[in-house]
Amino acid sequence: MFIHLRFLDVIDILLVSYLLYQLYNIIRGTVALNIFIAIFLFYIVWLIVKALNMQLLGSILGQVISVGMIALIIVFQQELRRFLVFVGTRYLARTFSLNKVFSINLQEQKNVKIKSIANACKRMSESKTGALIVITRRSQLDIYAQTGEIINADTSTRLLESIFFKNSPLHDGAVIITDDRVHAARCVLPVSDNPNIPTDYGMRHRAALGITENTDALAVVVSEESGEIGVADGGSISHNLTKEELLQVLEKEFLNAYLRP
Repeated sequence: MFIHLRFLDVIDILLVSYLLYQLYNIIRGTVALNIFIAIFLFYIVWLIVKALNMQLLGSILGQVISVGMIALIIVFQQELRRFLVFVGTRYLARTFSLNKVFSINLQEQKNVKIKSIANACKRMSESKTGALIVITRRSQLDIYAQTGEIINADTSTRLLESIFFKNSPLHDGAVIITDDRVHAARCVLPVSDNPNIPTDYGMRHRAALGITENTDALAVVVSEESGEIGVADGGSISHNLTKEELLQVLEKEFLNAYLRP
């Protein structure tokens, strides 16, 4: 007897596989992966017990699994939030904006802002001034901006340098740039709980990874100890970038993206 497989069944299997793959990418390298594996093995044992018709043990395991859904939501709340952010920001429809009509002028403006960020990072790298700059994409970072001081000023090299100057009252924390403007400074960001983060990473690097794990933002970090420039995106970080390499990353992610359909 052959199993009847419909075209919709194939699509169903592919969608589930894709969702599981994305879920694995989100929890990979975290403690949640070990918990997920343990729960999966527990579920396999329950299926075996049911197949062997062990009613008492099967009933107990079944009750544990049914109640365990609430526990899963509590345990995986951060991973679930990251997954929902991934779905919402990756597949959210691009809305029409009049800005597209004036894309040439706005591209030039964006180019100036991007160069200002790259220049500021280069100068702070040379002086070993620690910095953490978060650039928004689609996710709104208002919840993190409210933890700091709202500035809402034009992005410029001098402004970024003055914010992260070691004697500045705003230097401790992150700067959030939204729509080419410095939206807020001294912002508190979530810190990554990835156990595989190198031990030589400080709080700035951990916060850069944390914000890119929880949102679709991009974070630029300058090390206070070594002056190294890094870019965090999607929970991973690129090391020891030059000003030119940083400029290429920013242009690829923000300047060229502005003209995409």
